[in-house]
Amino acid sequence: MEKYNLQTYLDDIYGGYPEASRKPVIGITGNYEDGCQKIIDRYYLSVVEAGGVPVIIPPVDDTDVIINTLDNIDGLILSGGGDINPLWFDEEPSPKLHSINSQRDKAELLTVRLAYNRQIPMLGICRGIQTIVGALGGTVCQDIEESMGRYIKLIKHSQDAARDEATHSVKIEPQSILSSIYNKEVLLVNSFHHQSVGETGDKFKIAALAPDGTIEAVESTEYKSVLAVQWHPEWLEEGLPLFKWLVGEAASFSKAKKLHESILTVDTHCDTPMFFPQGVDFDHRDPKVLVDLHKMTDGRQDATIMAAYLPQPKIGERFSDIVDFDVNGPADYANLIFDKIEEIVSKNKGYLSIARTPADLYDDKRNGRKSIMLGIENGLALEGKLSNVKHFAMRGVVYITLCHNGDNDICDSAKGCNTHDGVSSFGKDVIREMNDQGIMVDLSHAGEKSFYDALAVSRTPIVCSHSSCKALCDHPRNLTDDQMKALARTGGVMQVTLYHGFLRSEGEATIIDALDHLDHAIQVMGIDHVGLGTDFDGDGGVVGLADSSEMINFTRALLARKYSRKDIEKIWGGNWLRVMSLVQESKKK
Repeated sequence: MEKYNLQTYLDDIYGGYPEASRKPVIGITGNYEDGCQKIIDRYYLSVVEAGGVPVIIPPVDDTDVIINTLDNIDGLILSGGGDINPLWFDEEPSPKLHSINSQRDKAELLTVRLAYNRQIPMLGICRGIQTIVGALGGTVCQDIEESMGRYIKLIKHSQDAARDEATHSVKIEPQSILSSIYNKEVLLVNSFHHQSVGETGDKFKIAALAPDGTIEAVESTEYKSVLAVQWHPEWLEEGLPLFKWLVGEAASFSKAKKLHESILTVDTHCDTPMFFPQGVDFDHRDPKVLVDLHKMTDGRQDATIMAAYLPQPKIGERFSDIVDFDVNGPADYANLIFDKIEEIVSKNKGYLSIARTPADLYDDKRNGRKSIMLGIENGLALEGKLSNVKHFAMRGVVYITLCHNGDNDICDSAKGCNTHDGVSSFGKDVIREMNDQGIMVDLSHAGEKSFYDALAVSRTPIVCSHSSCKALCDHPRNLTDDQMKALARTGGVMQVTLYHGFLRSEGEATIIDALDHLDHAIQVMGIDHVGLGTDFDGDGGVVGLADSSEMINFTRALLARKYSRKDIEKIWGGNWLRVMSLVQESKKK
């Protein structure tokens, strides 16, 4: 009778603390048939065996239900089942199309898109591979035999054998996720499908092919934890490693989410105001920009510093002729940008705030608001008047980038003509006044002589809000190791940027390049002097860190490189806020 004694089981649970160890929660989309949600036990048992906690997701297309579900899971499995209606992909149904499962289509396609935005690890199985690819820009073949008929040796893709019997092989692409999971070139799989992936689209690449050319597996091209297979691994002895992969990725994602709950995440430079002339819907998922409330929330990013960027006029040009708004001059333009930021914040005041101090940032986080801080990119905004330093300090500006791509009246640019041989006499007064007003001096874009001059003049630490390492990418905008060492000696910080041309000289930059620059900066400067300034919407953004929604992937990558919680907190804003506090506390009373 002890088998049926509930208290015996409860005593085991209550006999220690905690009652259970934290495991990643894996949502599994359920099948639907005859008015019932159904799921084969092999799916959820495989998740349990792999170390996860399975939760079955019903085929409900209510967006509130979908979003709240996604906010409470760490990984997602798109399960097998009936065909997807080709009308979702602008195709007319083939005569060979089998029975579609309309109850699932909309719900699962929405689930995939929203999970993708949130960086949730995903594993697609059979129908799931078509769902994932179709939802994210690829195409679906309605019938393999029809689409692959040109092959003489077409293999059978709907076996009569038992589900746990492998009936054909797939060739695994080298250097793929599948290759790292199985460490082999050929895998034997089962086959219960007749729809398949047509074109992968730009978000995926082929990870495995059947002998007749059918795409049997795809994975992300964007360093995301997304993998999908055409076969049914839940039935195969060799299927468990795929579930272990997903559970492992989900555990990493869960750890990063928890970390973001307790630390402040600050991007120290974005150029989203450059898109204000086109109209920006900050409370929408606006495709024009890389930073908005949706993307910041998806990436669990707390704050960004929006810069009023002022282009440097060439000789003979008037400033008003090279900007999109009708303004009287640079100061008027910067004020207009800040007015528009304040309008955005006012419209979304329940979710967004303008922060001026580190204390404001922490208060916003406690109250569930995102923060925008104000910066100026190009001291041209001062219009040669020291009084404008105080004016912009009163507006809440936290830093001024002394110059941009051209010399101005303050200093020489890294891409300038050595007009002043460094910082001008007026520029030195500007730096002192910025110290007095509690505004950080930003030397991104400054020439090397200007950099050292500013270090010598400023009585507070200097920042470089969006710069990278010259040792890894020989660009005049990047800092030499000697510059970085000097910056660290004086207590400053350098924020690695995501502008591709500052990360590598040739080829497409990725999250790996950004991490390599960060690693190098830490080797040179130490962990207390680095951070991240994306330059989003100013041509910043690389594969794997393309917009604010992907910022949590930066944290996952740091964890994978064995950075500690304390180090990640410093990188994500702790170092920057230390300097900001010091500069603001040194403000002349």
